[in-house]
Amino acid sequence: MISRLTGNQLGALLMVGSMAGFTLNDGMVKLAGQSLPLSQILVVRGVAVSLLIYALARSYGGLRLSLTRRDWALVAGRSLAEIATTYFFLSALLTLPIANVTAILQMLPLTVTLAAVLFFGETVGWRRATAIGAGFLGMLLIVRPGTDGFDTGTGYALAAVLCITARDLFTRRMSAAVPSLTVTLMAAVSVLVFGLGLGLQETWQSLTLPTTLILLLAAGCIFIGYLFSVMVMRVGDVAAVSPFRYTGLLWALLLGWLMFDSWPDALTLFGAAIVVAAGVFSLLRERPRRRTSPDLSPPE
Repeated sequence: MISRLTGNQLGALLMVGSMAGFTLNDGMVKLAGQSLPLSQILVVRGVAVSLLIYALARSYGGLRLSLTRRDWALVAGRSLAEIATTYFFLSALLTLPIANVTAILQMLPLTVTLAAVLFFGETVGWRRATAIGAGFLGMLLIVRPGTDGFDTGTGYALAAVLCITARDLFTRRMSAAVPSLTVTLMAAVSVLVFGLGLGLQETWQSLTLPTTLILLLAAGCIFIGYLFSVMVMRVGDVAAVSPFRYTGLLWALLLGWLMFDSWPDALTLFGAAIVVAAGVFSLLRERPRRRTSPDLSPPE
């Protein structure tokens, strides 16, 4: 059956599977966070993830350390943005329902487009500009500033969006000679080192067999997410398969309901629908760039 699929059909399935892997990782981290401090989660999961990504990079020939000084500076900047992203995203995830955090993160294609206009001088037509405006209105329906629904966790999620946007801007400035898996490995190791530093301020707990299995499962899920996201770039057209990244919200809704018995209210769902529609429209209207491989990786 798989052999009968077109490249874009297979790419769409891989994108859906990639989002499922990343979202399951989020669910496992949220479970582990009920008994473990954030630094311990980052270190235990980070060791396993770094080893798996290293093996993936070696198998795909995606490990290259002979980069220019400019590219190394951009990799370092991206890694710092990844550290901030991970801290804010996981802090939000441990506070808010998983679907709410994921809904806020659906703003990313719109914030990246807006940042490219502001910092790189890229131009957008009135249709995409309207989509960006609609997306931000949808985001306001989700976070509802000035109400009881806006709390510290919501602030963390919005900070994560800003940090991921910065991460993507660093990625866009890298030359095509920088393998994506090398960048991913550097980010994973950076987050691991940050977790070790954060651990100096937190009290670690004894690992039980269930929590250890949960963290290993989280590492396996995020590895599958990265593996499928790499395979997507090899079989499908980016413009055709990128909209399927929004299936992450569907996975988050299902996971939140099954694992944590939580479901967003109607206003949050309506706002998320507006954000997703605006994002998909913006992706479909976007002209192909010279760099055909977008930064599809979510926060660590």
